[in-house]
Amino acid sequence: MTTETTNIFGIRAIIEAIESGSSINKIYLQKGLRGNLFYELDKVIKQNKIATSTVPVEKLNRLSKNNNHQGAVAQISPIEFFDLEELLEKTLESDKTPLFLILDQLSDVRNFGAIIRTAECTGVNGIIIQKNGSAPVNAETIKTSAGAAFKVPICKVDHIKDALFLLQASNIKTVAATEKTENSIYDINFNQPLAIIMGSEHRGVNPSVLKMVDYKAKLPLFGEIASLNVSVACGAFLYETVRQRIK
Repeated sequence: MTTETTNIFGIRAIIEAIESGSSINKIYLQKGLRGNLFYELDKVIKQNKIATSTVPVEKLNRLSKNNNHQGAVAQISPIEFFDLEELLEKTLESDKTPLFLILDQLSDVRNFGAIIRTAECTGVNGIIIQKNGSAPVNAETIKTSAGAAFKVPICKVDHIKDALFLLQASNIKTVAATEKTENSIYDINFNQPLAIIMGSEHRGVNPSVLKMVDYKAKLPLFGEIASLNVSVACGAFLYETVRQRIK
């Protein structure tokens, strides 16, 4: 499988790619695009909840190498995404304690890649991301992950809360990494079926998600800077899980 993100261009070609079930990261649309074919594309995009971005024509020219893009370019993911329900069922059937990682609209591809790499090293069963508002799995993500993106199952869901409902219904506890708590990471029992939730670089875990989790935990900080890089914080949470589980 190639590590390069494939770009396809032309409205009809993108419609057919969507309808064939291709894993599309994002669709770039030209500002002011109109017409019946565009409205057909817009309908299919909304039905499939695909992330879009409105951009100047110059960016589309670069993405398509000045080919006839008709005002639309789509980036197809270089990996196949897993179905969360199927992955969960398979994980629960194994004799190992489940460990999932939920990324609540992480936006930086390098952070995403670094987290995937650490997740693979710590035995994470699957990474869950939201379809919209999340960093894509592109060539930069895979490069930063050192190829781990091909080894750790990644699932896309419509909403993070959908994943929480499903996991909690399967008796998997959820813990959010957040500074909005008095609980230390070292107060939490990670030696149980668990899903760790990491928030976005700027906002952290969404408040509506925080209301749903079983536990909240923070890392102790002794310096003047108020927070850690999300990939570093995620590594600390995952390795605390490893520490507890290998005792």
